[in-house]
Amino acid sequence: RAGAPTVSLPELRSLLASGRARLFDVRSREEAAAGTIPGALNIPVSELESALQMEPAAFQALYSAEKPKLEDEHLVFFCQMGKRGLQATQLARDLGYTGGEVRLLAGK
Repeated sequence: RAGAPTVSLPELRSLLASGRARLFDVRSREEAAAGTIPGALNIPVSELESALQMEPAAFQALYSAEKPKLEDEHLVFFCQMGKRGLQATQLARDLGYTGGEVRLLAGK
């Protein structure tokens, strides 16, 4: 598989400002606790597959956030270096999240 489509930080800022993107930090809880992008939901990549297959109510209870819908327009995943974010992006696509763009936040 080729690399995932990416979103630049300026583009992401404008998507978040307009409420059109959902941002997922797929690093470990410890990494995310040390600092993350405001508005990002931390779901470690090791949990992502089961999280995206949960019933919406279970997802809400566990993550205190609305479960993304298959048709959501912009789902953006990120990690430290890009490897886990790429894994997460491909996983979401494989699970049917194809309603819009599933993208990886471009590295620094």
